[in-house]
Amino acid sequence: MLIKLLVEGGNMTPGPAIAQQLGPMGINMGKVISDVNTATQEFKGITVPVHLDVDPKSKEFTIKVLSPPTSELLKKELKIEKASGERKKLNSGNLAIEQVIAISKTKHASMLSNTFSATLKSVIGTCMAMGVIIENKDPKEILEEIEKGKYKQEIESQKTEVDPAKKKKIDLFFKKLLAEQEAEIKKAEEEAAAAEEAKKAEGEEGAAEGEAGEEGAAEGEAGEEKPAEESQEEKPGEKPE
Repeated sequence: MLIKLLVEGGNMTPGPAIAQQLGPMGINMGKVISDVNTATQEFKGITVPVHLDVDPKSKEFTIKVLSPPTSELLKKELKIEKASGERKKLNSGNLAIEQVIAISKTKHASMLSNTFSATLKSVIGTCMAMGVIIENKDPKEILEEIEKGKYKQEIESQKTEVDPAKKKKIDLFFKKLLAEQEAEIKKAEEEAAAAEEAKKAEGEEGAAEGEAGEEGAAEGEAGEEKPAEESQEEKPGEKPE
């Protein structure tokens, strides 16, 4: 019997959901958890799909660890917990092409892609969706460069080691870019707040002018009514006709 699990790599813990799936099988839950944690140790900290094939009679089981989602592998490589929620304004990270190739190698066996190049392009597409730049460039530009033959040697040899000097430059570029993007976002937020305050002040001023106008009109009406009332009063010494 096949049981599909989704666990945190190296940190599967007992819980209601796990007990509900494994309990009816009558297998040793402690051993399952221990074996799954050992099998997923290399994916520690990220969500991993696991298939547990259980023999109902002998209660023996085999574990198959599937490749984590591409987004999880990218977050692990970038050492971030989540991608930017504003990918058009704020990038999530910057990768060398070798790092993208390494993730593609991990994903290739579990994907339907016929070629490694197709898997690589799929991973680059996920980078695009997550706001991750590659080689200091927009992923779209990297795809165009790949089509023109750039990185051919790295892709064909499936190179995954990044030169330390190159990695340092990539990290410094992203640090500077991130600071600029954060400054732009802060400036835009301050301008929006200032515009909102100005709009609010303008509304309050308009309301005050409206109230003043109403008071002036009321006083004018009162002034017009007063002489009319006085004309109807009898003056001293006059006899009514």
